[in-house]
Order: sequence, then structure tokens, then C-alpha cells
Amino acid sequence: MPCLSNMRFNVALTLLLVSLVGIAIQGCHGKVVQFIFGDSLSDVGNNQYLSKSLAQASLPYYGIDFGNGLPNGRFTNGRTVADIIGDSIGLPRPAAFLDPSLTEDMILENGVNYASGGGGILNETGGYFIQRFSLWKQIELFQGTTEMIGNKLGKQAVEKFFQDARFVVALGSNDFINNYLMPVYSASWKYNDQTFVEYLMETLQKQLLVLHNLGARELMVFGLGPMGCIPLQRVLSTSGQCQERANKLALSFNKAASQLLINLESKLPNASFKFGDAYDVVNDVINNPYRYGFNNSNSPCCSLGNIRPALTCLPVSTLCDDRSKYVFWDEYHPSDSANELIANELIKKFGFVGVNRNAPAPESAIAPSPDE
Repeated sequence: MPCLSNMRFNVALTLLLVSLVGIAIQGCHGKVVQFIFGDSLSDVGNNQYLSKSLAQASLPYYGIDFGNGLPNGRFTNGRTVADIIGDSIGLPRPAAFLDPSLTEDMILENGVNYASGGGGILNETGGYFIQRFSLWKQIELFQGTTEMIGNKLGKQAVEKFFQDARFVVALGSNDFINNYLMPVYSASWKYNDQTFVEYLMETLQKQLLVLHNLGARELMVFGLGPMGCIPLQRVLSTSGQCQERANKLALSFNKAASQLLINLESKLPNASFKFGDAYDVVNDVINNPYRYGFNNSNSPCCSLGNIRPALTCLPVSTLCDDRSKYVFWDEYHPSDSANELIANELIKKFGFVGVNRNAPAPESAIAPSPDE
């Protein structure tokens, strides 16, 4: 009889342990996280760890309005669009893939950001930055992440974890500004405007299919803004006005990408693939800045005065009097205030709702105001 009693105790203990392990695994993948693929508009520090990269946001005054006010790898003074959307719906902010502190548990808790300044849909884009992650490279890194988390959770749990996650793909502007529109790249003479956009769509389709195969089901591709109106493009024009060809290319990209997402969503099982287009509102902000509370939409807040273009923000740069009134932070990138406007437009357009109940508020997003 003592043996039977021991057997019953062992069975009960085993069932309890199995139950506890099941609860632990469920807790790990019960939280919705996000995986971000992008360029400098979404980079949160990967390029800081690419020692040879010329695309850097590692010096003051980048990050001056974020957290402790020190550079953090974001190519703006504050938050990215992905930061703001994620915060609004309770998604945790994922760490940069190359962050040395990143662990498996952090990935399960927050996701990963693979975005890299200078990166593009095409591998050859941004070559003169020397080091950057193209979208293909970012997807390769994500594949490694899926294998690592799969070893930890097991097949069934890992499938649910990634299928519940939110995916953001936000690239394309570098493929024009730092590739096709530059004579040093072969694309500038191998393609015309239409065939180059088609080439981008063929490549993007293959990339999105790979992401779906790796588990991505809830995915949004961000569209391009009026890239012909960024300060760099204006200062390189003879008139100081927006470069209309670049803007038309952005519109062509957006139209083609939107249709691509519709087609993929209709064909891929359980896919919710959306296209986030904020071109019109950004264009209106640039043309009518005072309507939106800005007073400058054609030059960077951080600059070297009359020395233009200043390709990056430096400690010797001069800052504008009120950073919240400038649409652009530097020659390329929107300010925190502009990013907030863009994010709110996308939130309103798609009716994003909270995904993680009782999610803690993000660590202090905004540093003291410019006057403090």
C-alpha cells in the first residue's frame, strides 16, 4: 500500500508540474509584442553597434527630447512613429536587435526592432553608408530569432507567439533618395521611374511572403511621405522648392504597395496585411504648417546655420528656438512633434485598439521642454 500511495503522490506531483509549466509557457506568449523592420525612421539603436556605419545618430543633439536627453540611436529629437503608435495601444517598445542586453526573455516580453539607418528594400541601397541592414538582412536576423524562440517555447507555442505579434515594415525612401535618384548607382540608368517601382514591388512581395512563412500574420507596411520636400531635397534643388519627381515616385510607390498588400492579404491564409499611408496629411502639414501648430516646414531644427546641407546633427550644430514648431529635425528626418502627428493620423485611420491590458506606461518618453 505505501508503494501505491507513493505512486499516487508522484502522479499528482507530475500533473502539477506539467500544469505549472503550461501556465509559464502560456504567460510567455500570452503578451502581444511587435517586430519592427525599417530604416532610420524606425531605428532605435542598431546602427550604434555597426562600428563602420556612416549612418549614425550617436551624437548630441539626437535624443534631446527623449528620456534622459542623451543620444539613443533614434534619428530624431524624440520618438519614432512606431514608438508612438505602440505606446498608444499598449505594445511594449522592442529593443534594438544589436543591443548587447537583449535576451530571449526580453524578446518574449517586448519583441525586437531590426530597423537600420540607411537600409532599404534592396540590398544595394545606401551602399555608401558602408554598414547598414537591408530588409533582406533584417528578415534573415528575424529568422534566427524565430529559431531561437522556437527552441525555448516549442512548436505550438512559438507559432501562436509570432502569429499574435504585430509586425511593422517601414522602408522605401532610401531606395529612391540613396539609390535610384543618385547617378552613382546603376539603378539610375538601368530603370525608368515605372520599372524601378515595379522592381521594388517584386522584391517587397518576396520579402513579405518570407515573413508570412516565418509566422507574420498581423503586419503593416508604412507608406512614403512627400520625400521631395525633406530639407535635403529642397536645398539640392535650384529653387529651394520641393522636388516634384521625388514626390511623384513616393505616390507611385504608395499606390503599388497598397495594391500589393490587398493582393497578398486575399491570398495568404490568416493574413491581416495593411498599408499605412500618411502622405496626404504630411503633405498638408508641409504646405500649411501653421494650421497644425508648426511655424517651419522647409528647414531643419538642427543645422549648421547657412552651411547646407548639414547631413547630420552635431554637437556644434545650432538648434531652433522651439523644437515643437519644426516639422523636420534634421535634413532627412521629422521631429518628435511631426512624428506624433503622423502616428495619430494612422491611429485614427485604422482605429487601432489596445492589445495588452494593464500594460505599464513606457519609460519617460519626453525630456523636459525646450525652455526648461
